[in-house]
Amino acid sequence: MADKNLQEKIDRIGNPSHMLQNSPVGPYVFPIAPQYTNWMEEVRAWRHGAVLLNQSYHMTDLYVRGPDAIKFMSYVGVNSFANLGRDKAKQLVCVNYDGYVIGDGIIFGLEDDEILYVGRPPLANWMKFQAEIGDFDVETELDIRSVENPDKPRRLYRYEVQGPLALDILNEVNEGGPLTTKFFNMGEITLAGCKARTLSHGMGGAKGLELWGPYEDRTKVYDRLLEVGEKYGMLRAGARAYSCAAMESGWIPSPLPAIYSGEKMRPYREWLPANGFEATCSVGGSFQPDSVEDFYLTPWDLDYGRVVKFDHDFIGREALEKMEGEAHRTKVTLVWDKADVLKIFAGMMEEFPGPKLMELPAGHYAAHPYDQVLLNNELVGLSTYPVYSANERAWISLAMVRGALAERGTRLSILWGEADGGTKKPHVERHRQMEVGAEVYPWPIHEAARVEYRAQR
Repeated sequence: MADKNLQEKIDRIGNPSHMLQNSPVGPYVFPIAPQYTNWMEEVRAWRHGAVLLNQSYHMTDLYVRGPDAIKFMSYVGVNSFANLGRDKAKQLVCVNYDGYVIGDGIIFGLEDDEILYVGRPPLANWMKFQAEIGDFDVETELDIRSVENPDKPRRLYRYEVQGPLALDILNEVNEGGPLTTKFFNMGEITLAGCKARTLSHGMGGAKGLELWGPYEDRTKVYDRLLEVGEKYGMLRAGARAYSCAAMESGWIPSPLPAIYSGEKMRPYREWLPANGFEATCSVGGSFQPDSVEDFYLTPWDLDYGRVVKFDHDFIGREALEKMEGEAHRTKVTLVWDKADVLKIFAGMMEEFPGPKLMELPAGHYAAHPYDQVLLNNELVGLSTYPVYSANERAWISLAMVRGALAERGTRLSILWGEADGGTKKPHVERHRQMEVGAEVYPWPIHEAARVEYRAQR
């Protein structure tokens, strides 16, 4: 008999950590062309020119509507929501009852009583569940990502224009009033006769805009952006380039949601389907604990301690108040040693089995990659999402390490590859583990992005 929900699947398999480590599903999918020109120049475009990203298909949207929309967000989120309303946006961070991260994403104040969440599926599902079981005057609507719902058109297109020349292009296509370019403020733009809404943020230290509107306007808007962008040498970013963006920006996009254990989370696991994202996603890498709880992260691990506000009651508040004074890991960028990376690639031309293959430009091979960070053979942190940055001309990853080891220039190592030749994931070839040296850098690794990102006016 087929499993009816996530809890039944866990009960049948017996160990959620092993279930996730051996899931046959690969890394998170961006359902657009792999590249439009070549991924290396597309990556360089957001730092040296202009790039157009199509974000219409890979994220799940959740609409929360009703008089209690902001009250509901305040209940599920660790953030302060004192100023949330129409044309305000913020990063939402949610934790479970024990204070461990379920996920994060962006919420947009479409109206004072309508909020749109955009991000990966786990957080959308968690909020929908809480709206159903809670005493809030809200309604929710899911617009599921295209990978899970390929035959249904999206409600909105979502594009992003980034890079030093982005505002030149956006101002030229704009047929309406002045653009809103203050960091994380929302505004409007009119192009090709179509009205769209905007969010201001940047990549590579330059101002840019995310813009969205009705899906039926997508072709006219896209074509107009391409027409004007051509004069400025704008490139389109495909899926391969897009897979590098988060690491350069300093964002860990998908921590494993802390939902797979605990009696208080059981009703949620019984609500989730047995074939949904949470039940089929994969974990990969050299960190392979028997307990799934060892994968769970706190807001401080992800540098979200700065957004935790105890000015409201929310799920997990009591647990976070206890955690606040404890020692926490610190998020850093790791730059992988060139000589050791070359050994990985040389292994493809040596006796089998060689080191774990590193695909270009994204080396991770699961939805949730976790590699061990070591110092003198001792586990001192976790490394996530290794990618080749065509801008830094280096392999980099984002990691969480002991606070005392977070100083720039600290030498650490990463254990690359899985134990015993690899797990049962079919896309993981037989291989041997090896240590890769690494040096600690700040995040984002690019100084202009690090210094100017939140200061944009």
